[in-house]
Amino acid sequence: MTTFYSSEAESSVGSVHSGERPPVTIFGPDFPFSYDEWLNHPAGIGTLPEEALGKEVAVIGGGIAGLVAAYELMRLGLRPVVYEAERLGGRLRSEKFRLTTDTTDNDDAAYSEVIAELGGMRFPVSSTSFYHYLRLLGLRTEPFPNPLTPAAGSTVIDLGGETWYAESLADLPALFAEVAEAWDAALEREFGLSGLQDAIRERDAHRLKSLWNQIVADWDERSFYEFVAQADEFNGLSYRHREVFGQVGFGTGGWDSDFANSMLEILRVVVTECDSDQELVVGGVEQLPQGLWHREVDDSAYWPKGTSLASLHDPSPGTLSPVDHDGEPGQSRRGTPRGAVAALHRGEDGRIAVTESTGDVRTYDAVLATCQSWLLTTEIDCAESLFSQDMWMALDRTRYMQSSKTFVMVDRPFWKDRDPKTGQETMSMTLTDRLTRGTYLFDNGPDKPGVICLTYSWMSDALKMLPYPADKRAELAINALEKIYPEVDIRSHIIAEPVTVSWESDPYFLGAFKGALPGHYRYNHRMYGHFMQQDMPAEERGIFLAGDSISFTPAWAEGAVQTALNSVWGILNHFGGTSHPKNPGPGELYPELGPVELPA
Repeated sequence: MTTFYSSEAESSVGSVHSGERPPVTIFGPDFPFSYDEWLNHPAGIGTLPEEALGKEVAVIGGGIAGLVAAYELMRLGLRPVVYEAERLGGRLRSEKFRLTTDTTDNDDAAYSEVIAELGGMRFPVSSTSFYHYLRLLGLRTEPFPNPLTPAAGSTVIDLGGETWYAESLADLPALFAEVAEAWDAALEREFGLSGLQDAIRERDAHRLKSLWNQIVADWDERSFYEFVAQADEFNGLSYRHREVFGQVGFGTGGWDSDFANSMLEILRVVVTECDSDQELVVGGVEQLPQGLWHREVDDSAYWPKGTSLASLHDPSPGTLSPVDHDGEPGQSRRGTPRGAVAALHRGEDGRIAVTESTGDVRTYDAVLATCQSWLLTTEIDCAESLFSQDMWMALDRTRYMQSSKTFVMVDRPFWKDRDPKTGQETMSMTLTDRLTRGTYLFDNGPDKPGVICLTYSWMSDALKMLPYPADKRAELAINALEKIYPEVDIRSHIIAEPVTVSWESDPYFLGAFKGALPGHYRYNHRMYGHFMQQDMPAEERGIFLAGDSISFTPAWAEGAVQTALNSVWGILNHFGGTSHPKNPGPGELYPELGPVELPA
């Protein structure tokens, strides 16, 4: 991997030309299971016994994990009942702008299709299961404008009051190349990065596990910063080199906000190339969860052709409507999920009761919770007996990272204008140690407005924005950018009210994504493997977990998708179903390929 550079990827994700090496994918490394091959196998992912067909399963959370799981459970012949407190999509949220000018073009597609990605916005092409669903819905992707990529055009790095303009790594001072070379060399010497990636390319699960398991044992209790500070390659350089590495980082930007995290967390990102070859979804990634909600299926083992998740939640006459357990029509709104979950407990009949915030109670043989794990002790009154004390420890010790973004819509991609004297673009993708940290520029085409992500920051930098409304955040960001671009009048181009997000201030999220600390591997292992319930006591079975909180690769949608698919297998098994012998699922291979067990 090269610091400050992510090569531009093809939009036809996953294609490998004859004679080329197989690509690096998110194949493990903790559990090297080929989810994409399992999904695409002609035998399907499994079958249910006839008596289980049509049974209801509660799915708490309508984000990507919940909707992938619900979609696949529907195909298997179960009836997912989705609960969502706010809006479908979770942290795949594509927000429209509200124009500030009185224009007759307010309803024109040139404006209405322009969005701000408040959650996930860049998706590595190594995310093969995530891209499986993008392709299923026919969604188009384009290269994301990361620093020093062709998609960005140009990049400005502003540190310590010095500013550098670059269109390639060669345009930057030698200091930056030295940091890049030190990082690459340290990864290869300490972890054998190329060998790990070769095992991933070849999908050699046993070789990958033998390499990765030893790394887990050696590095679980060591931080990212410890690696950078103690690596011989960095020790031979100045403190300034390490400072630049923290402020600007590698691939997509500065990583000092991750310095406290476990080195395993960062190494997974690098090994699976999550931080390079990233794409955006044209028109907004929220189209994916919305598309899964409305997509009609013709291959369900039980439901008639044309059934969708939306239709299963439509109580209007003449449609497939949810029913309560007395056979009466359900009370969910037409074509929409049920609301926020207030409580979970097990009834005397052994089934799990889900209490909605309205007071409505429904019981289920199986429940899938895809919400942030902290919600099980904050927003949801969850019976303690549903999980072991070891599991509660893991759920509560999950550590979330803060994140803040602020966007504005501008009249056109004015940053592409070139200064006649210098030949440089007016404004660039910008990495800085100032308040904004990362600024991204989105060109929607010559006839459409552009979008500027004025600031994308994490942890303490994000907390600086937390008390302020959108307009104040935009003002603070523009003030910082004006120090870098004193000749650029950003304000004159803004045509819509700013859009912002701080996920930690939302009671249904409490943070942007998980960031495991040193020593958290055992907690993650417990949560990730919870779908394997065969040896659990009866009082803990039937409730499953999925989503970013559960994944070994937090902050990437692929991790949420993979844990959703684990839960699908777990629920299939819970109802007496099986995978096809020629297409074993994650549960069949977990005893052999599952994460290494560290001593208690």
